[in-house]
Amino acid sequence: MRSLGIVLLAFLSIAGVSAQDLAITHATVYASPEAQPLRDATVLIKHGLIAKVGEHVSAPKGIETISCGGCVGVAGFWNAHVHFMEPKWNDAAHQPAKKLADQMSAMLTHSGFTTVVDTGSDGENTLALRRRVNSGEVAGPRIFTAGIPIFPAHALPYYLDALPPELKAKMAQPESPAEAAAFVDKNRAAGTDIVKLFTGSIVRPDHIVPMDVNIARAAVDEAHRHGQLVFSHPSNLKGTVVAIDAGVDVLAHTPEDTNGIDEALLRRMAGQHMTMIPTLKLFSRDDAIAKIRGIDYRYHQLGGRIVYGTDTGFLTDYDQGEEFRQLFAAGFSFREVLDMLTTAPAELFHLSQSEGKLVPGMRGDLTILGKDPGSGEAEAFTEIRSTIRGGKVIWRKDP
Repeated sequence: MRSLGIVLLAFLSIAGVSAQDLAITHATVYASPEAQPLRDATVLIKHGLIAKVGEHVSAPKGIETISCGGCVGVAGFWNAHVHFMEPKWNDAAHQPAKKLADQMSAMLTHSGFTTVVDTGSDGENTLALRRRVNSGEVAGPRIFTAGIPIFPAHALPYYLDALPPELKAKMAQPESPAEAAAFVDKNRAAGTDIVKLFTGSIVRPDHIVPMDVNIARAAVDEAHRHGQLVFSHPSNLKGTVVAIDAGVDVLAHTPEDTNGIDEALLRRMAGQHMTMIPTLKLFSRDDAIAKIRGIDYRYHQLGGRIVYGTDTGFLTDYDQGEEFRQLFAAGFSFREVLDMLTTAPAELFHLSQSEGKLVPGMRGDLTILGKDPGSGEAEAFTEIRSTIRGGKVIWRKDP
């Protein structure tokens, strides 16, 4: 039951986009993060789904073809931590389609993202944006969204102070478990897919307020009752413990205050099958960045799932290069990074039977790179040539 709503949205997302036939030829193909590369291979997409992949596959006559000698094909990239919170997304229901598509290109599709998870925004704008993307009117990635996050009572983060008063008034700060559950239901009724909790809210640079664990647990229980994943912004040890005790599914950041984040805590998280999103670019100038990287890598060693995400949208510099450099500096291999971008998020969202790999029957979502990530260079993940969703090219690098 927990995955039903997500799977239904995934079906509707591919149905809503104009699924197309496409062949990508003369490519090096990594069918999965574990697979050995296929050289001079073809990926054939029919009706938005992968039909054939191999070194002896021919493209049918008349089909749209991307001949990309020297390019590398992998499953479509996910970014599991973005935000549509900048003013340019306001009134997304009525903005010109080209303007929105250009903004999508600058923020997301030029980086190869075919699916993104919005972990906090004004749902009115994001849901309107998603409708226009799914209709094919606006070229863009599939969008899962949390809508408005849930904060501890009387404890909005200080960095939201500049938000317009009308948006701040929408921010949920429940004072009881019943209020928390009711807000989860309100968001879900509006069309959101996940829940975002601030289990540790930074009200001042030197002060973090944890969410009451009973309130957090009520939100988690209500979300899980309806098949929704719950993401948490933990900030520090107390916020992380609240997330664990409440049964949260995903830490949307590595805790930036690393004090007390020890082996025992990481083992407990792994035992509960929690997922961690590093967002290392966000912390790249922190004095504790080496410790933060170490937490991510050790969690991976303990069997914890790591999923790629960068806080793009809160960070208005959209370049992904620093995130990849930090992941490689942490010790992750190119195959482990590719897993974070493809198979790991598909597993998290209970979609691994239909996407995350380039095998027949799966979604025709591809990211085409201009450099082989097997080279061990972090920059290879930023050399995007094309972004393809359901067999439709939604972004292409200019010749």
